[in-house]
Amino acid sequence: MNAASALSLSTFLAALGAGIANVGLPAFAAHFAAPYARIQWIVLAYLAAGTAMAVVAGRLGDRHGRRRVLLAGIALFCAASAACALAPSLPLLVAARALQGAGASTMLVLTLPFAAGSGRAVGLLGTMSAAGTTLGPAVGGLLLAAFGWPALFAAVVPPGVLAFVLAWRSLPHEASRAAVAAKGATPWAELLANGAMSALVMATMVIGPFHLARTLGLGSAAVGLAMACGPLAAALAGVPAGRAVDRHGASRVGRIGLICAAAGCALLALLPATIAGYVLPLMLLTTGYALFQAANNSAVMATCDSARRGAVSGLLALSRNLGLAAGASVMGMLYAASGMRITFMAALLLAGAAALTWRRSGRTAARRPA
Repeated sequence: MNAASALSLSTFLAALGAGIANVGLPAFAAHFAAPYARIQWIVLAYLAAGTAMAVVAGRLGDRHGRRRVLLAGIALFCAASAACALAPSLPLLVAARALQGAGASTMLVLTLPFAAGSGRAVGLLGTMSAAGTTLGPAVGGLLLAAFGWPALFAAVVPPGVLAFVLAWRSLPHEASRAAVAAKGATPWAELLANGAMSALVMATMVIGPFHLARTLGLGSAAVGLAMACGPLAAALAGVPAGRAVDRHGASRVGRIGLICAAAGCALLALLPATIAGYVLPLMLLTTGYALFQAANNSAVMATCDSARRGAVSGLLALSRNLGLAAGASVMGMLYAASGMRITFMAALLLAGAAALTWRRSGRTAARRPA
């Protein structure tokens, strides 16, 4: 139980840290008297460092022991969060955010190998990641209003210390490896499908605010509530998705997830422009994403050699981040040029591509011994 708590809390904090600072951008601009072009680096530094660290953290874990590197990542996250809260200037805040992103990436990458062999555990990590993403803006807004922008970073330090203590006490020790000699096929099809599905989800997060505010005329509070429905659906689906993988196999659950995501894209393209016409398909799409993630991550972790799980987990994180970036940029530009219907017809094609590239062979509930 302590091990599950340590992994869950680490995943939650890493996801929370990605979004909790976004709500403070206007406050940062006022405090440091800086334009948005400079302030945005508070967000970009976190994401860029996390993306760069994803593969590095996995390989370090495989070489030097995943418990040791995960503990180092949690410690870095906590120290960098405290440095963010105390930063006297914008450049130092950006530098501390980069270190915070590197620590968070290490946490996300190295929790997954510990969950290998259990779809339920993988699903739980998916739930915690979605919960962190969902709660980030809300928690950040409350902290900002009550205590000011330093609280956005200081608030994650105590639970980060708790995650470190739980991980220190409960995670198994591993022998360091001078080199990772294990061989195995890199799951390129799964990585491509993972990136494509991530792009779909990010497309809804980028396009949604414009569609809800400009087309449907919703206020900012209503837009926020509507947008939260997607991550909430993913969070609620995470654990049941993992249990379904254990019971019915990754192949079946993954196919259902891909079908749900494709159906959500089709409905977003075809339904009339109403609140229900956006929120309900959004929830269907993100539920499909949660099902696919539980199946894909479980299958990849189970079928790769145990000595390479850190590196493969890093590749999964990298493909996810690249997919998120592509969804934000490419799909956002397509929406600006062609509107809602064309964009999600293109998203439907992307979902179909994910289904075609996702390799079905060997996607069963069976687990390879570690």
